[in-house]
Amino acid sequence: MAETYYNSMQNNMHRDFTLDQYLALLIDQEWECRYNKRIQNLITNAGFRYPASVQDVNYTANRSLDKNTFERLALLDFIKRGENVIITGATGTGKSYLAQALGNSACMMQYKTMYYNFARLIDQVKLSKLEGTYLNLRNKIEKADLLILDDFGLTAFDDHARNALMDIVEMKYDKSSIIIAAQIPVKNWHETIGEGTIADAILDRLVHSSHRIELTGESMRKTKMKKTQNN
Repeated sequence: MAETYYNSMQNNMHRDFTLDQYLALLIDQEWECRYNKRIQNLITNAGFRYPASVQDVNYTANRSLDKNTFERLALLDFIKRGENVIITGATGTGKSYLAQALGNSACMMQYKTMYYNFARLIDQVKLSKLEGTYLNLRNKIEKADLLILDDFGLTAFDDHARNALMDIVEMKYDKSSIIIAAQIPVKNWHETIGEGTIADAILDRLVHSSHRIELTGESMRKTKMKKTQNN
């Protein structure tokens, strides 16, 4: 408000408004500034690897991405309902980009979002337990409206990873949403997680109420490189 007031005084803009209009202008500028700062803080705190936007998603690539399905997900009703999204496909097919595009949209709608590489999150959980800060990390994850777990299942599961995942899924179940991006098909997750009883409990909470996107085709990076070389 102060900055807008100063600029308007410098340019004599205030003379073009009634008192009510001028006060409304100052309030609108203050609200917009605070809104933009909140959005930027949400995006920064989410920890995305790179900027991704729903508007920039490539639907022309041959990877079986249905535009209508993804645009419906981009409305973010799944967050309101506490549902999950699972995006699977080979490396380079754009799983991480789609997950982060949805995450960025969530931030724009003022949903608290957290993005993690799955293996690094498990390492962080292990370290926080050693340092005695696990409850802080757990509360942070629990309060997030949307949790994104990228590169799920790339490293072998041990007891620590299974228990950590079970804890995360349990705390988020029916309360908030998880997006998982994975190279491994969902049908192989039970074997990947291991320990049948725990795997059953995790998949029951995670998979059965989820929206799925299964990408096909070769790496988009390879395709782009081929086109560049041909040109």
